[in-house]
Amino acid sequence: MTTAPSPAVDEAPPRANPPAQPRGWATLRPLTLRLHFYAGLLVAPFLLVSALTGFLYAASFEAEKILYADRTTVSVGDTRLPLARQVAAALEAHPEGAVAAVRPSPQDDASTRVLLSGVPGVDEEHKLAVFVDPYTGEVRGSLEQYGSTGALPLRTWIDVLHRDLFLGENGRLYSELSASWLWVVAGAGLVLWFSRTRARRRLRGTTGRRRALGLHGTLGAWAAVGFLFLSATGLTWSAHAGASIDELRTAVGHSTPSLSAAASGDHAGHGGGAGQGGDTAGGTGVDVGLDRVLAAARAEGLGDPVEIVPPADASSAYVVKQIQRTWPVKQDSVAVDPANGRVIDVLRFDDYPFLAKLTRWGIDFHTGTLFGLANQILLMGLALVLAALIVLGYWMWWKRGRGSAFGRPLPRGAWAQVPPQILVPLLAVVAVLGYFLPLFGIPLALFIAVDVTLGEFAYRRGRRRHGMDTAARA
Repeated sequence: MTTAPSPAVDEAPPRANPPAQPRGWATLRPLTLRLHFYAGLLVAPFLLVSALTGFLYAASFEAEKILYADRTTVSVGDTRLPLARQVAAALEAHPEGAVAAVRPSPQDDASTRVLLSGVPGVDEEHKLAVFVDPYTGEVRGSLEQYGSTGALPLRTWIDVLHRDLFLGENGRLYSELSASWLWVVAGAGLVLWFSRTRARRRLRGTTGRRRALGLHGTLGAWAAVGFLFLSATGLTWSAHAGASIDELRTAVGHSTPSLSAAASGDHAGHGGGAGQGGDTAGGTGVDVGLDRVLAAARAEGLGDPVEIVPPADASSAYVVKQIQRTWPVKQDSVAVDPANGRVIDVLRFDDYPFLAKLTRWGIDFHTGTLFGLANQILLMGLALVLAALIVLGYWMWWKRGRGSAFGRPLPRGAWAQVPPQILVPLLAVVAVLGYFLPLFGIPLALFIAVDVTLGEFAYRRGRRRHGMDTAARA
């Protein structure tokens, strides 16, 4: 009998094949996963506040209609009073104010708003809205109003809460931080979701963390487009990124055009008695009055709702502008000479540059006015989904650590797997974005610095421990 040779002596053990180097998407997935994980983990508190306050803001439109119905609605009458008489009634009730603008009743059952400035006790950035019955001239009350959408106290309070948490300009950093990172979290999550087709199938029927992961991914994928849109539109009028966007629009000739409101006639004294008709308060010129100004604007095709702004000084004209933000957007405006009631300039929304229109539509969608109630319901739904995703994300993180105080982090070194031909252009794009979106770039740079420092510290501590173990074995 012959004996087979021992593999331990006569044959070299088979050499394991080196692990295959990842290619294509496989090189970017760990980096995308790490970015999604840490961005969500660190920015989620800000996003949660934005989501909850945004939900309240979207709901405030209908809430205001109910809360202030006694002022904003009237019984339909037979004949409306001249606009000048309605303004006179408002000034009689509040002689301490000056007419800053007038919003004629846009519907049969709606009151006219006379906006007064310089009223003691009213914020300088706000106006006192005096509500007048257009049929009887009765003053139905007054409330502070803010912004071009005519926000009354409830919506104004929620708006400030959502925008800056009542912390002023410094507080606006929180909302800009949320908008600067929402698109990163949503975009990375969407890419990860599309890359897990087979994994998602395996998650069906599972429980616990894997079930939460499947729900988190599905909800995020369905809402991702909405999140991306909210992020982009939120940045449009943010403090720092918004300034960059404005500069870009100006550079390409797509800034919002303005109406020329320089009048030609001799009408010194306008402003003090604007809207009364006949001689102005100064007695040195003639003002055709609000009713003729409104008629001139109607002749140019400006339908309700509109706002009439009296001349700012002796050389200015009336400005009448449409203020409808719902689709189709009506934002035409005209300048009317107070001396003769002639239209001296017209600005049509159709003539706006594309980026100016896009900015207008984006802001109106973000604030819930573009499609009315449907827009507001959609925003409330997105806010609730975002809040649910954040709660699920934190729960999965905690479960990842198996119940420890802090969830187990993802391993470092994901960037090292990305080939240079991909990594270098990627870093260049991130650098450009960080320059134009400082509240994206600065936190990202800080995170990288802290992560590298902690990684180096852990590496050195591991080497020292390894050296001590080696010495002990020796």
